[in-house]
Amino acid sequence: MQQPYMYRYPQGTGPSAPPPPPKASVIVDPKYCSPQPVDLAIVRKVLKITDGNFVITNADGNLLFKVKDPLFSLHEKRILLDGFGTKVLTLKGKIMTMHDRWLVFRGGSTEEGDLLYTVKRSNMVQITTKLDVFLADNIEEKKCDYRLEGVWLESSCFVYAGDSDIILAQMREKKTMQSVFFGKDNFCLTVNPNVDYAFIASLIVILVEIQISLRKLTKQVLLLN
Repeated sequence: MQQPYMYRYPQGTGPSAPPPPPKASVIVDPKYCSPQPVDLAIVRKVLKITDGNFVITNADGNLLFKVKDPLFSLHEKRILLDGFGTKVLTLKGKIMTMHDRWLVFRGGSTEEGDLLYTVKRSNMVQITTKLDVFLADNIEEKKCDYRLEGVWLESSCFVYAGDSDIILAQMREKKTMQSVFFGKDNFCLTVNPNVDYAFIASLIVILVEIQISLRKLTKQVLLLN
C-alpha cells in the first residue's frame, strides 16, 4: 500500500510545527490549489495515435488535464489543456540548448509578457535528473525557486521549494501489465496541500520529455560508436 507523502520538517522541529508555506504557492491559478493533498494519475501513451500523449486524472478518474502535441511546430512545444479543452499552459522547449531549457507561458501564448516560469537541467552532465525552476521575475537565476530531483532506482521524483528540504510533491512510476503490453507509462503524483497542482503537473510533463530526449541522444551516441 502506498504511503502518503508529507512535508519534511527541518531538524529540531516536528509535526506539531506546521511547515512554512511554499513561496508563491499559486503559480497558475488559485483554483488549482487545494487545502487537502491531491493525488493525480498521469498516463503517457508511448505509441500515440492522436496529437497528444499525456492524460492526467484525479483519484476519482476524472479528467483534469491532457497535453496536446502540435503536429507541425518548429519547436518542442506542448499545450496543457484542462478537461474542457481550454488552454492552461504552453510549454516551449528551446532546441539546441545545453541544459534542455523549457519556457512555460500562460494559456496558449508564447509572448514574453505571459512567461510564468523556466525549467532547465541543473547541470549538463547528470547521473540522475535534476531540474531547476525559476519564476519569471527571477531574472538573474542565481537561486532556483523550485527544484526537481529524480531517484532512478525507485523510479520516483521529488519537487522541493527552492533549495530547502520541504517536499511539495512526489511522483512515482507505476509498473503495470498495461504499461508493458500496451505501450503506456503510468505515474502516481501526490501534491501536498496549498500547492498549485497544475504547476506541478507541468513540471512532471517536462521532466518526462527531457528524459525521453536524453534517452534518444544516448541511443544516437551508441549507434555512432
